[in-house]
Amino acid sequence: MPRTLGQEIGKKDPFDLPEEEAFLNVVRTSNQLSGPIKALFKDHGLSDATYNVLRIVRSGKGKTCSEIGRDMVVRVPDVTRLVDRLEGQGLVTRERGSEDRRVVRVSITREGERLLRTLDTPLRALLVDQMAPLTRAELKEFSRLLVKLRAPAS
Repeated sequence: MPRTLGQEIGKKDPFDLPEEEAFLNVVRTSNQLSGPIKALFKDHGLSDATYNVLRIVRSGKGKTCSEIGRDMVVRVPDVTRLVDRLEGQGLVTRERGSEDRRVVRVSITREGERLLRTLDTPLRALLVDQMAPLTRAELKEFSRLLVKLRAPAS
């Protein structure tokens, strides 16, 4: 039988609020699941945020920094700094718009695409392995509940 959060953190008394226990379970689980993923990205010179930017620009014909920021899974205050880092690594390029020179579009390079292809299989395997304790139906329900929790914040 899996240990409860209280047992894992050495809490002697039950949580006063089930809301607190649920929140802390989400935080602890997120931390546990993200560790191996962050390590995979780090092995390839990326952070989870820079991987997220690459994933976003992979899916289109160039995105502005504001579009990238909007589409980030975890919001960050300075997308431009992330793009600077990726550009320095040769993974993205910037291009000024021909119609409006103020608009700068970020696109993935062939090297960036190659790096993402390198990460696709091990990342998918890691995610499948991490989620193996849950059935497909449980995964769908879990995702539905998480979306429901985020809805008031949207």
